[in-house]
Amino acid sequence: MSILVTRPHPDIETTAASLRARGHAVLLAPALKFEPVAFHDAREADYGAVIVTSANALRGIASQLPELGLLGLPLFAVGEHTAAAAREAGFAEVIVAGGDAASLRDKVVRSAREKVLKKKDTLLYLAGADLSRDLGGELGAEGFRVVTQTTYRMAPVKHLPREVCAGFAAHDIGAVLHYSRRSARAFLDAARDEGVEISALAIPHCCLSEAVANVLRDAGASQVLVAAAPDETALFGTLERALRTRLA
Repeated sequence: MSILVTRPHPDIETTAASLRARGHAVLLAPALKFEPVAFHDAREADYGAVIVTSANALRGIASQLPELGLLGLPLFAVGEHTAAAAREAGFAEVIVAGGDAASLRDKVVRSAREKVLKKKDTLLYLAGADLSRDLGGELGAEGFRVVTQTTYRMAPVKHLPREVCAGFAAHDIGAVLHYSRRSARAFLDAARDEGVEISALAIPHCCLSEAVANVLRDAGASQVLVAAAPDETALFGTLERALRTRLA
């Protein structure tokens, strides 16, 4: 049985390598395609910190970072994966939240209360084109000035790879891993267009959060499991439980 991974490149390769190291066969079907958006800042604001909810936001402007003068600012990262991308990009001061946008908002608010961050400073939020949560608005309601700049978009992939369709037809896919609401929706749309939706919905779907899981439940998936924490280690734990249950 193969594990189907739906996250975009380049993270999908890292996930696949981790799964293979655990002894799993892996199939890849990135449901979204990364597209960078050039950074244009006409405001010329004097920023006090950077906020990032996805490593893709940094990849989108990686070549521009040295000239933008942002690397000397503290960066608030949503979780460890994004924090690692920030350090690799050259940020020296990286403050890590608990893995979701709510914990990132709370981390910024606490940092201001603890005088780590000046509340009067303007915060630069590097974001994707499609936001599942208005983090800038939530911080604005807390009294912060936030400038949101789009640095990337994720375009849905319309078709599943041929080997993935064959895997569903042969009932050779043991579970699917989902990392975001948008990628889950794109996967379901592609499965429907390819005529494998019934087979796809009948197997376990392991999701990074309840928000992601709800997309699968609404589509009619019969086995939807949610990671205990919004990180890949917890997601892999959910996968192992799903596979044990299926084999029992």
